[in-house]
Amino acid sequence: MTLSMNTRPKVIVHALLLLLSLWVGSASLCFADGQTTPAVPAGSSGGPASTASSGTLTPQQPGGLMAFAPFILMFVVLYFLVLRPQQKKIKEQQNMLGSLKHGDDVITASGLLGKVTGITEKVVTLEVADNVRVKMLKNQVTQVVKGSFKDLAQ
Repeated sequence: MTLSMNTRPKVIVHALLLLLSLWVGSASLCFADGQTTPAVPAGSSGGPASTASSGTLTPQQPGGLMAFAPFILMFVVLYFLVLRPQQKKIKEQQNMLGSLKHGDDVITASGLLGKVTGITEKVVTLEVADNVRVKMLKNQVTQVVKGSFKDLAQ
């Protein structure tokens, strides 16, 4: 099975997020136990837990910010690996659609190759063959081809 160029980054991002969630989950379990050193057996003195007035051991809980640290870290990583690149891609697509003009050779999301013969606010008319014109939504144009379509065939 081969992966297309479009799905490879998605697979990598999902694998990284899975590894990150496993790492953060194991780190939060360490914090939840409240133990950074080995446990002291019952009946012996000292240890990482504080003693209450009745003499029983109560585990220490992490501080307020430390309890949210795994979630904050996960959000930061998610932002830089997924959200920010996606926002940049959307912005580039909108700029490309805004600069679209009559005579541009384009590729659509469905794979049609054509020359722009008409543009409105939401619709683009493409000439896909001699005297064959297709109207489609402007947001379906994915790429403006530099050069000619003959360069793509080689």
